[in-house]
Amino acid sequence: MAAASTTTKKKGAKTVARKYIEALGEQRLDDAVAMWRAGSIDHFHGMGDLTAPGGVRAWFSELFAAFPDWSMEVVDAAGSGDRAAIRWRAKATFTGPGRFQGLTPTGAEIEIEGCDMFSVENGVIVENHAYVNGNEIAQQLGVMPPQGSFGERAMTAGVNAKTSAAKLIRRALER
Repeated sequence: MAAASTTTKKKGAKTVARKYIEALGEQRLDDAVAMWRAGSIDHFHGMGDLTAPGGVRAWFSELFAAFPDWSMEVVDAAGSGDRAAIRWRAKATFTGPGRFQGLTPTGAEIEIEGCDMFSVENGVIVENHAYVNGNEIAQQLGVMPPQGSFGERAMTAGVNAKTSAAKLIRRALER
């Protein structure tokens, strides 16, 4: 692990961030985890926070076990000083044997894009804010109905009916 940290110390934030995404895309978890300063936080907006290195390792270990063909590529990269942004694209098939977020493998294929905003000090990641559309992932996995489908319209109608019923109940209780 020390070799990866020594290697990255001479690199700027954009280079470190790009190499991190590339390592995850190739499922080189040891290399990716070695790019973090211990105790730093990876904020997965909408999913939770991971404390490096253990939390990062555990989350991506679960991901790779659920999506054994996981691949990820850098689409665009920008950086200035100790900050970098990486827009990435990932593809995978949910074949397991591991679960993802408690779900049993379905065989579904996913293709998603996301963006990570990195802070880097002395060649190591000290904070990351990861953004991905969780609803899009849920739709591709079959957890949520596809956009524009009958299922989505029915779900929306159900939520609206519940909201209307709750308003009626509140009004009745206020009298």
